Amino acid sequence: MNLQYALLSDSSWQHLTNWQTPDTPFMSFEFWQALSDTGAIGEKAGWLPIYILIHRPNDIDGDSIEEALSSTKLSSSKLSSEQIGQPIAVMPVFIKGHHQGEFVFDHAWAQAYAQYGLDYYPRLVTSAPYTPITGQRLWLAEGEALNADILKAAIAGVDDIAQQVEASGWHGLFVTPEMAAIAHAALPTDIDIGMALNSQANGEAAKPIELPILERQGCQFLWQNKYLSQDSQPFVDFEAFLATLRAKKRKTIRAERRKVAEQGIICQRKCGDAITEADWQTFYHCYVMTYAVRGQQPYLTLDFFKRLAATMPKHLMLAQALDANADIIASSLFLYDKPDSKNATLYGRYWGALGEYDSLHFELCYYQGIEFAIEQGLTYFDPGTQGEHKLIRGFIPTKTYSLHRIYDARFVPAISDFCAKDRMHMAQYRQQAFEALPFNIDNMPTFNGNDS
Repeated sequence: MNLQYALLSDSSWQHLTNWQTPDTPFMSFEFWQALSDTGAIGEKAGWLPIYILIHRPNDIDGDSIEEALSSTKLSSSKLSSEQIGQPIAVMPVFIKGHHQGEFVFDHAWAQAYAQYGLDYYPRLVTSAPYTPITGQRLWLAEGEALNADILKAAIAGVDDIAQQVEASGWHGLFVTPEMAAIAHAALPTDIDIGMALNSQANGEAAKPIELPILERQGCQFLWQNKYLSQDSQPFVDFEAFLATLRAKKRKTIRAERRKVAEQGIICQRKCGDAITEADWQTFYHCYVMTYAVRGQQPYLTLDFFKRLAATMPKHLMLAQALDANADIIASSLFLYDKPDSKNATLYGRYWGALGEYDSLHFELCYYQGIEFAIEQGLTYFDPGTQGEHKLIRGFIPTKTYSLHRIYDARFVPAISDFCAKDRMHMAQYRQQAFEALPFNIDNMPTFNGNDS
């Protein structure tokens, strides 16, 4: 397949064709527009976006996207606007001078560069900003599917950007297993280091195509709305889920929920347009408190959340905790897929409380989410990053993937070795996590190191 790419600095490409609905709300155009409009992404935030538009050449008149190219800050050396044809995919790339809001950490790599007096910044990142959720990282036109040719064209665009801004590397975060598999099959995963180093010693840069794509793996925890070892039917209610756990774990969860009630706290859930202006104000006050206790400022503004409410209300659920005076004392905001979509998922994202309350975090962030997922018929509940405390509440260890491309061949052997050892460590961690799952023997899932 003969594919080409162009580099664009704005989102005018969205109007060039019909795009598929993304697999998570975090890649929806509405979510990204809210990030952009409120300054969460952009040059001032240190998330400068460049969009790699992948297309088939000469299928449409190049004049139709002349205007889209007119604002490009980075120009591709491989084509002109007259050569651009039918758009088939777009991959976002951020030029970054920091690691904030990423959740896959490469601080040790930056320190290694600094020890040798080299610049690790800028670096390139492809991700859903501030969102450690696995999902597609390219927007695809209707009728297209991610394949090796599309990914190769996207990486060629990444290499072009990296050369122009002198980036140390590219990092694709929380990519799907499918994207990781395509990258592994279609792109080099190793290079002749000796040849690359000899080239650099002679004043030549290693050719980008010779540089490998390195893979890291992580572990998050995913709740599944089904019996794991029986008929795989969804749960009818929360008690049906509890029945799959060992008696001691059932007792612990019931005790935690009882502690919340004994403090005079009741919980309620609101969706979409039912969330009022006052609810948003109180939610944001709670959200800010999560950062304030750590002496930090939140990445996202109240305006950002209000824009989500205005543009994608059907994807929002707000869980609230009220004290005996009916005052809201904690809030937890979730996003979710449409229930009729494939593998529909609830995403736990933003939480905060105005004080310390026994077991309230577990209730508002996990148990309310599980109840909602069961009621709505959602397949999965992704509560976000971190945590053995999720594991013992029925959230199953799940493998995550990130892809990395380092442009200085001298650092590739050490970073490649780091990634290989890290994958082994994470495989051991996932196995140990599986062994600690709280399910009874009839519902205990089987650990598969390759697929989990």
